Amino acid sequence: MSSILWKSLVVSPAVLGATLLVSATAMAAPNKTTEVSPAAQPGVTEVTQQPETLAQTTIDEVNRYSNEGNQNNSQSQVTSVSQFSDVQPTDWAFQALQSLVERYGCIAGYPNATYRGNRALTRYEFAAGLNACLDRVNELIATATADLVTKQDLATLQRLQEEFSAELATLRGRVDSLEARTAELEANQFSTTTKLVGEAIFGVSDVFGGNSGDNNNTVFQDRVRLDLQTSFTGRDILHTRLAAGNATAFTQLDNGGNQIRTAEGTQTFQVGNNNGNNSVNIDRLTYEVPIGPANVYLAAAGGRHSHYASVNNPYFFDQTDGGNGALSTLASESPIYRIGGGAGIALNLPLGKGQGILGNSSITAGYLASNANNPGLSSGLTNGDYAALGQLNFSVGNRLALAATYVHGYNTAGNFLFNSGTSSNVNNAFGSSVAVGTNQANTLQNAGVSNSYGVEAAFRPSDKLSVSGFVSYHDVTGFGANDDYQAWSYGLGVALPDFGKKGNVLGLFAGAEPYSFNRPGFGGNNDIPYHFEGFYKYRVSDNVSITPGVIYLTSPGQNSDNDDAIIGTLRTTFTF
Repeated sequence: MSSILWKSLVVSPAVLGATLLVSATAMAAPNKTTEVSPAAQPGVTEVTQQPETLAQTTIDEVNRYSNEGNQNNSQSQVTSVSQFSDVQPTDWAFQALQSLVERYGCIAGYPNATYRGNRALTRYEFAAGLNACLDRVNELIATATADLVTKQDLATLQRLQEEFSAELATLRGRVDSLEARTAELEANQFSTTTKLVGEAIFGVSDVFGGNSGDNNNTVFQDRVRLDLQTSFTGRDILHTRLAAGNATAFTQLDNGGNQIRTAEGTQTFQVGNNNGNNSVNIDRLTYEVPIGPANVYLAAAGGRHSHYASVNNPYFFDQTDGGNGALSTLASESPIYRIGGGAGIALNLPLGKGQGILGNSSITAGYLASNANNPGLSSGLTNGDYAALGQLNFSVGNRLALAATYVHGYNTAGNFLFNSGTSSNVNNAFGSSVAVGTNQANTLQNAGVSNSYGVEAAFRPSDKLSVSGFVSYHDVTGFGANDDYQAWSYGLGVALPDFGKKGNVLGLFAGAEPYSFNRPGFGGNNDIPYHFEGFYKYRVSDNVSITPGVIYLTSPGQNSDNDDAIIGTLRTTFTF
C-alpha cells in the first residue's frame, strides 16, 4: 500500500468527526434564499434565480465563511478548546471537540471567542467547515504526520455515528420525500396561477330490444373536457372548460317503426358534445369566490344548478355528468337540477361550523337564464327562459343529508322543461338540450311557467354502503288552451364503494324517468317509464377507470306496447 493512501485512510476519521462537529463554525452569517413567485395553489413556489447566479452565490458564501477567522477583528484558528468561552468539560462532545482542536487544528470559533455548539448550521457553513478540515488533511499528508489518530478518537466517532443515526435516517427520508413531491409539482404544474384538469371518455355502447335494437348499431363514442382552473387569491376559482365529442343518444322506435320522441336512457357522456362532431366549444365559464361567510357562484356560459347546489347523490353524481359516476343522466342527479341553465348568479350560505347537526348544512339560492346573451325580444337575462332555485340542505353529522329544493322556471313557446340551458346539446330525438324524461313531461306547446318541488336524501350507514334517492314533482302552467300539466320523477340508488378493490364502486339504481299523464294531443300513453341501471366502476389506476354497465328501460315513451330497451355500455374514463 502506498504511503499517500495509508495516510489518507488514517486521517479520514478526523474528516468525519469534523463534518459532525463543525456545526457551529460560522453561525452568525445570514442564510441566502432564492427569489420565488406566487403559485396557483398554496405552498407551491417557482424558482426564478438562474443556475449561473446560484452557483456563483454558493462559491462566494463558502469563501466568505472560510475566511471569517482571518478578519482583523476576529479570532484566528484556536489551539486549545479552553479558548471557547461557551464550551464546558461537562458537555457531552467536549472530548471530541478538544481532540479536533488540539490534535488536528481544524476548528475555528466566532470573533467573540464562542463556539455556539447547540445551534443549527446552514449548508454554506457546513461547506466552509468541511473545506477547512480538508485543508488540514492535506497538511497532515504533506508533513507525513499520520500517527495522530488514536483508538479513543475512533471510539468517539463511532459514538457520534450511533448518537445521530436516527436523526440522519429521518432527515434522509424527509429529503427524499420532498424531492419526489417537488419533482411531481414541476412535472404537472400548468402555470403559476392555473391548473389544467382533463377528462377523456371512450364509450362502446349498443341498444337491444324490438325495433330500437334492429335500427341501431354498436357505436364507439368519445367526449373530451379540458378545464382550466384559475385562482387569483388561492380561495377563488375560475373554470374555463373546453369540450368536444361525437357521442349521441340512441334513436328509440315504437312497435310501428316510428321514432319515439324521448330522452330516456341518455348517458352522461352524451351531454355537452356540441352537435356530436368533435368540434370544440366552451361549455362552462364560471367563477366561484367566497365573500364573507357565503360562497358566490357566477356563470357566464354553461351554468348548471348542480355546480353550486348539493345534489346529495354520492357515487352516482360526478362533477356534472362526469365520467366516474352513473351511466345515465337520470341516475346521476334529480331531474329538478336540469330545469334551466346558462348564465346567472347563485349564493350558498353555510349554516353552522365544523361537525355536528348543522356542520354541513346550507341555504342556497340561484338564478340562471338560458339566453342571457341575446338582446332580442323574449330573450336576455330577465325576459327569456330562466330558472330560479332555492334549496335548504340539512346534514346530520357526516352520515345523513336531506335537501328540500324548489325551482321556479319560465319557458318560451316550443321549449322544454328539462333543457339544462342551451349549452348541453345531446342530439337525441328532441334535437335540443333535453337530457332526461319523456316527450309528455318535457314539451311545452306554448310559453308557460313551472313550479317544481324536490326532496333529495343520502344516507351512509358505513364506509362501505351508501343509499341515496330523490322525488320531484313539477306543476306546469301553460299560456295556451290545455297547456297545464303535472310531471313526476323518482329514483333510489345503492352504492357499494371499494367493492372488490379500493376505489371501485358497484352501483344499482331504480326509478322512473320524468313522465306526465293525460296530456291532450300526446296519444293518451299513461304507462310509467321505469328505469333500472347497474354499473361497476373498476379503478385501473388513479387516473384510469373502466365502467361496464346496463340500462334497462320499460314502456319507452310511456307506452307498455313498445318493446323494452336494453342499453349495454363499456365506458373508459381517463382523468388528468
